[in-house]
Amino acid sequence: MLTAAAEAIVESGPAALSLRDLARRAGVSHAAPTHHFGDKKGLLTVLATEGFEELSAALNASWERDGSLLELGVCYVHFAVTHRAHFEVMFRPDLFHDDDAGLVAARGEARGALKEGGLSGWSIAHGFATLWNSGALSHLTGTPEAAAREVLCQLSP
Repeated sequence: MLTAAAEAIVESGPAALSLRDLARRAGVSHAAPTHHFGDKKGLLTVLATEGFEELSAALNASWERDGSLLELGVCYVHFAVTHRAHFEVMFRPDLFHDDDAGLVAARGEARGALKEGGLSGWSIAHGFATLWNSGALSHLTGTPEAAAREVLCQLSP
């Protein structure tokens, strides 16, 4: 179901997501998604939680490997580009149950993985990733990671 949801979100966005369509895509009964997730928000809560967990793991691995805030930002952009559906849902609390304990914990871990770069670094990397995913940076050449690295390097003194 989560794979089908991610594919549907990449195709049409989260607003167009339908549990009945997801059931059809996954080859399960039309009642299965409701039985398992409760409602659309329940499914998107699980997808957002999964996204925060994967983002946290990626950021922590990047930090352990490089210890670089620049590479942490590049890692964030890479995650956003390679996990578009998760990324699109994770920062839209109107789409999921924002008070879900698992989600709250996963979101906290991901925020902690941003290290001392804090809000400013997160904002810049998030903005770049969002612009890239929307196609607004189509004039840039190369991979999103290389383009992000070039842009983020301009912030260093």
